[in-house]
Amino acid sequence: MIWAGMIAAGILNFLSKFLSLNYFDASKMNPIVRQILAYVPSAIFPAIIFPAIFLNETGSFDLENNPKIYASIVAVIIGVLSKNIIATIISGLAAYWIIIFV
Repeated sequence: MIWAGMIAAGILNFLSKFLSLNYFDASKMNPIVRQILAYVPSAIFPAIIFPAIFLNETGSFDLENNPKIYASIVAVIIGVLSKNIIATIISGLAAYWIIIFV
C-alpha cells in the first residue's frame, strides 16, 4: 500500500510538471489553477528533505546527537542571509563534514 501511494505521488508529480511545461499555455490557464500549481514544488521539497535529515538508516527518528540537524540549521541560516543556493549547499556540506570529522 505504501509503494502504491509513493508511485501514485510520483506519477502525479511528474504529470503536473510535464503537462504544465509542454501542453498548457499559462496565459490561457485559470488564475486559481495557476496559483495552486505554483505551490507544487515547495510542497514536495520538504517531503524529500526532511526524512533525509531526521531519519536514520533503520527508518526511525534520530533527534539526539544528529549532525544533519545542526548542518541543516547552518544551511538555512546561510540561505536566508545570502539568498544564494550554491552558498547554502556548500555551507551545509561544510558544516556537516566539520561536525562529523571534528
